[in-house]
Amino acid sequence: MTNTFPDISLNTERLVLRPLEDEDVPAFTEMMNDEQVAAWTSVPQPFTEAAARTWIDEEAPAARTSGRGLHLAVTEFLTHRLVGIIRLGNTDWHVRSTELSYIIAPWARGEGYASEASLATAQWLFNDQKFERLELRTAADNTASQQVAQKIGCISEGVLRGACIARTRTEDGRWEDLRTDFIVWGLLPEDIEGIAEQLADTGGFTSYSDWN
Repeated sequence: MTNTFPDISLNTERLVLRPLEDEDVPAFTEMMNDEQVAAWTSVPQPFTEAAARTWIDEEAPAARTSGRGLHLAVTEFLTHRLVGIIRLGNTDWHVRSTELSYIIAPWARGEGYASEASLATAQWLFNDQKFERLELRTAADNTASQQVAQKIGCISEGVLRGACIARTRTEDGRWEDLRTDFIVWGLLPEDIEGIAEQLADTGGFTSYSDWN
């Protein structure tokens, strides 16, 4: 098995996860300039369309072909609207482990899209790519991200003290770095057994249906 990710698309009942495209630039740029994205990620602010094109045309392909990671656009199946991204990084092909992160656009929050996309990605990694571990890191005060980790079956494994730089708004409107803790979450293949069915039963979301 090669140590690079394939050029993949994943389908769920509601979503299509696919490579980022140039047509995504406007929506991608708008999403990355959201206050919550600025607060909890290291995305440069303000995020420009030029930065979006560099990400899509250079950074994402380089990450995939080098085996470092994978960047996927999360789009609605019916409308094709960009609602978020999934990123894999810090991949260790010997350990068969990678780190997952997600960003959901403000106009798409509250729909369970982060959990649905993350679980579909985990299922594909474990079943098709034979990975053995998926790791997530969430800032200590980012409760929304922590809820996603819990929904897909992640186990909290500990705290990395002072390892995260978040951002907060100052009184004059500038962004200021704020040091906080990372909560580390681990997900193994056995952890997701039955998770999709549980969430479907409770009205959460349905599992992936196919990949191509």
